[in-house]
Amino acid sequence: MPRKSEDKPATSSARRPKTADKPATSSARRPKSTYDSTVRRMLDFIDASPTCFHVVDNLKKQLTAAGFTELSEGKEWSLTPGDYFVTRNDSSIISFRIPKADFAGFNMIASHSDSPSFKIKENPEMEAAGAYIKLNVEKYGGMLCAQWFDRPLSVAGRVVISDKGRLTTKLVNIDRDLLMLPALAIHMNREANDGYKYNAQADMLPVFGDADSEAMFFDLVAQAAGVKPGDILGHDLFLYGRVKPTFWGSREEFISSARLDDQECVYTSFEGFLNSSAKENVAVHCVFDNEEVGSGTKQGADSTFLKDTLRRINAGLGRTEEQYYTAIANSFMISADNAHAVHPNHPDKADPVNRPVMNKGIVIKYNGNQKYTTDAVSAARFKLLCEKAGVPYQTFVNRSDMAGGSTLGNISTAQVSVSTVDIGLAQLAMHSPYESAGSKDPEYLAKVSEVFYNE
Repeated sequence: MPRKSEDKPATSSARRPKTADKPATSSARRPKSTYDSTVRRMLDFIDASPTCFHVVDNLKKQLTAAGFTELSEGKEWSLTPGDYFVTRNDSSIISFRIPKADFAGFNMIASHSDSPSFKIKENPEMEAAGAYIKLNVEKYGGMLCAQWFDRPLSVAGRVVISDKGRLTTKLVNIDRDLLMLPALAIHMNREANDGYKYNAQADMLPVFGDADSEAMFFDLVAQAAGVKPGDILGHDLFLYGRVKPTFWGSREEFISSARLDDQECVYTSFEGFLNSSAKENVAVHCVFDNEEVGSGTKQGADSTFLKDTLRRINAGLGRTEEQYYTAIANSFMISADNAHAVHPNHPDKADPVNRPVMNKGIVIKYNGNQKYTTDAVSAARFKLLCEKAGVPYQTFVNRSDMAGGSTLGNISTAQVSVSTVDIGLAQLAMHSPYESAGSKDPEYLAKVSEVFYNE
């Protein structure tokens, strides 16, 4: 019986410029190429960034090493052509390059620093069964719960202490296998493989130690932060998976890692940003926190962070308010947040013809109800950028009978209204603590980002 069109391989939606390299077809091990360096640097970055606070700290270190000047929102800005960055809440960061000539607009790429996880509650230690100490946690974002079981976990984030009467933030990463969420044996839940609804308070509390571990948790946190336990006045701490990133597949054509959504877009667009040089427009790289919970925080895409920064750039260069409005009208944003690849075991969950595949290029995301910002004009502009960069692109649209998610693009436009395209890199197992993607795609986004910022 002939296959239905829905079951055919997803090739019709991809577009590959003639200048792009063809994918390898040999059954031999994948040869080394230029994209290896980009993807390996990206995986090293993700492995070193277990929370949004570490993402921003690691970006700051690279920016400082590249000669960027750090600005403070609490001080006046006096700007000249050059390279700058500013942070908010230690979890969002905006970097920008001001060209020597008077600029026409802002070239912006936005992504997000946070990923679904479990947040440590206040007073987290709990006795269990008279034999264990477990940690009280709550869900952050919409994660796949089952994948958190039976794998080594630890804790990272930040603590706040008082240093001579001044509040100071310290990063925390307890860099060892510390916790485990043990699954209930099949003998005690015979219906486990028939579907199970997880209760976050009953099922998702990780084991910290035996009964003798009581009151030890914040001792370990303080040790990792280099402070005394009594100095800690506040904390934002999260669970994270300890499984290392890896290459896999017959030709190492795939990668797996925690937090690919959205650190894959954060790092690759950032690499393109660092490799670019602002010419006629201000190059702006934005990383916002709290996308996974709606962006409605002071450091989220729905905050004034971007608008405040752009207005201060304009004012700091002595430009008029009218010049700010014309610059916004001449600006463009790429909202970069990963996309769903067609699933090998569930191809029916994908749209019949818009079926992204890993390693087939950057995904342009569409939605008729404007959950994504892409329209005909912004899509056309991005396609031209891909052709100029010599990288392939493809398209994603949800099945018409399935609700999809949204991202930070349409949220940020409520504050800064510019033409925007929503894009991402194709991945599987989105919102799992260990996600999968293509090993070639990171270089594609790095290349397009560099071309975009150089325009």
